[in-house]
Amino acid sequence: MNILDISKDIIATAQRPLDQAQTLPPQAYTDEAWFTHEAEHILRAGWLCAGHVSQLKQPGATLPLDLLGEPVMLVRGNDDVIRVLSRVCPHRASDLLLGGEATGCHVAGSVLTCPYHHWTFALDGKLMGAPHMQGAVDFNKAEWKLNNIRSAVWEGFIFVNLNDEAPPLETYFADFTAIAAPWQLAEMELVISMDWDCAFNWKVMVENWIESYHHIGPHSKTLNPYMPAQDTWTEPPNGAFVYAHLPMTGRDAAPVREAIASGAPGTGFLPIPGVPVERQGEWNLFVGFPCFMLLLARDRAIWYRLQPISAERCRLTTTTLVSRASLQAPGYAQTLEAETKMLFDFHVEDMQVNEAVQRGLRSRHAVRGRLSQLEEPVWQFHRLLAAQMADFR
Repeated sequence: MNILDISKDIIATAQRPLDQAQTLPPQAYTDEAWFTHEAEHILRAGWLCAGHVSQLKQPGATLPLDLLGEPVMLVRGNDDVIRVLSRVCPHRASDLLLGGEATGCHVAGSVLTCPYHHWTFALDGKLMGAPHMQGAVDFNKAEWKLNNIRSAVWEGFIFVNLNDEAPPLETYFADFTAIAAPWQLAEMELVISMDWDCAFNWKVMVENWIESYHHIGPHSKTLNPYMPAQDTWTEPPNGAFVYAHLPMTGRDAAPVREAIASGAPGTGFLPIPGVPVERQGEWNLFVGFPCFMLLLARDRAIWYRLQPISAERCRLTTTTLVSRASLQAPGYAQTLEAETKMLFDFHVEDMQVNEAVQRGLRSRHAVRGRLSQLEEPVWQFHRLLAAQMADFR
């Protein structure tokens, strides 16, 4: 299938009603030319979540990462504004990081320095110093700065738009904002972060994240006893995100339900004040299109940062955020250790099945599967994908 055929197929597939829904063509997950097309018209055209404000606490704090091959750096300036700057020096195009993308945050101080010829830049990207350039005629430092890439902060999360064409984030996520507001996400602290190199397509990860049908399989001993697959349900479609509910109705969820009923802290981190009672007894699962994966629970938020790399490879960072009060709670260190293990264990289960799916998609025997009603979130995601692709056929 060529790019046009794949696009037409995705659009036709998404037009099927839920009770006739089927999977996308395998080439949508394996074809490198399609990934290049998709990266340009879906991913660069959308809002990509790059970080959280708690990762950049003080002026000079930086978080470097690569987005679709674009080396960028999240920086908190001396004016306390968070910007997303290109890491490409305007002199000879060197990456400001000699070794490429680095994991984690660090403090750069008051300037950013290119390691090649020691041009220095302010935290807002303006050129401050350019050694030995006095012989360059009409050289004006004001004209040579790090590119400031379009970004926005939503509920404490830092988003990037790589082609400058996405609708304003506050408009795009207006309904999402109303739902997420009780969690006060901007006031939370990121306390767990784990990096994964993934041998599967980015959509395989998104589809796995948003449906809970697979609780009966890889999560049969970890999540399904708390949140049985058959009890999960999905909000009606909208144009910006998918919202799935995972109620804690399983046999092992009784302590959580009892804690909610009594107002007690229960297991895990401290409950987040202001979260409605009806939302405390479930996991609220979201995909903000194209790939913002967020889970809101009684005592935490779980965020997965996804960085698509190629048709069959992506990078993933799995994180947990908690209230600041949780950091001071008795037994916090033990809770953090236990919850880190929990996040690791159930994500390993997902990694194994996602890699198995990608292997199957490469097979000449791969067929177009039918979707269960429990996979409505996947069907909704396909419809969002098709709606975006329809503009670029």
